[in-house]
Amino acid sequence: MDARLRISMVTETYPPEVNGVARTVALMAEGLRRRGHEIELVRPRQGGGDQAREEPGYRELLRPGLRIPRYPQLRMGLPSRGALDAAWSKRRPDVVHIATEGPLGGSALGAARALGIPVATDFHTNFDAYSGHYGAGWLAGPVRAHLRRFHNRAGCTMVPTDELAAQLVRHGFERLRVVGRGVDAAVFSPSRRSAALRREWGADEDTPVALCVSRFAPEKNFPLVLEAYRAMRAIRPDARLVLVGDGPMAGALRDSGDGIVVAGRLVNGALSAHYASADVFLFASVTETFGNVTMEAMASGLAVVAYDYAAARQHIVHGRSGLLAPVEDRVRFVEHAAALAGDLPRARVLGRNARAAAEPLGWERVVEDLERALRATIADGGMAEARRGAAA
Repeated sequence: MDARLRISMVTETYPPEVNGVARTVALMAEGLRRRGHEIELVRPRQGGGDQAREEPGYRELLRPGLRIPRYPQLRMGLPSRGALDAAWSKRRPDVVHIATEGPLGGSALGAARALGIPVATDFHTNFDAYSGHYGAGWLAGPVRAHLRRFHNRAGCTMVPTDELAAQLVRHGFERLRVVGRGVDAAVFSPSRRSAALRREWGADEDTPVALCVSRFAPEKNFPLVLEAYRAMRAIRPDARLVLVGDGPMAGALRDSGDGIVVAGRLVNGALSAHYASADVFLFASVTETFGNVTMEAMASGLAVVAYDYAAARQHIVHGRSGLLAPVEDRVRFVEHAAALAGDLPRARVLGRNARAAAEPLGWERVVEDLERALRATIADGGMAEARRGAAA
């Protein structure tokens, strides 16, 4: 058997925070533990009562953090170079895996490099693409340059798709490795469908129900979700739109029109039931590195309407397991949503095919890929260190 690894995973977001990065890091950490590895999780403290867990094969190192402006449910870790230097000098990991590029991640990168510990990073979020949605498009270049400097100091940067890897290579990112994403088809399943929940939404079995699970923020393209829903209502005035999540646009979305249900942040069984109880999944974002929610919707048996991008491009066959619009083709996106509102039987056929496509895509194979990437990073550590030294 391969040797057991001691892995320090550094992240600025983790459950019970609700977002794709937090869920992915938690699933990766748990998967590595099941494969026999020892995990140290470094994360910000999530409140005064937050206590570090420690049990066989798992320990947490909690660091100070601050709430992120406009996202009060999330925290940003503060720099912790001294604490990490001390902790890793005393109990040295075989590899440091940094999931986020914030102040905590940056100090972890510096500490690991100073101690000669191999480092792998994740590219989870297109922060450079966000700037245009906040009236600061001129920042895209400087933000991308910062991300490139950060990740190119690591021995390996993991990305979820070949598409993203090719894009980052064009921007000068180095040592990229594709490690995909999975979905738990037992948790996200059509078996969680609830007629009672649909009745709460004002829908019977023949009512078209669209769903969007996302952070309610400008970079998620919510105006297009609402436009698509209005087109669905023009075909079927009884259609409903259910929004799951939270964010700075939550208040405006609650006031945006008839038939809209804002369910807020949901986890576990409540989240699975909301997925399975809808018919069509609307996902209009083009700032994702992947979009785990697309796979969760597929596994739940929904017909997905999305751009031909990220997870949708990788796992959906247009016209068979969902409907894809060319990237930024708003008209086609809206037409696809309206078409499914007028043909609910077709939507449910697409949903069944989506479920069949998602069932084999479990997290086990993803964790195996992650483990191989970490072992390769350790093996390449000497050469990576030499390259970094020559570039310094």
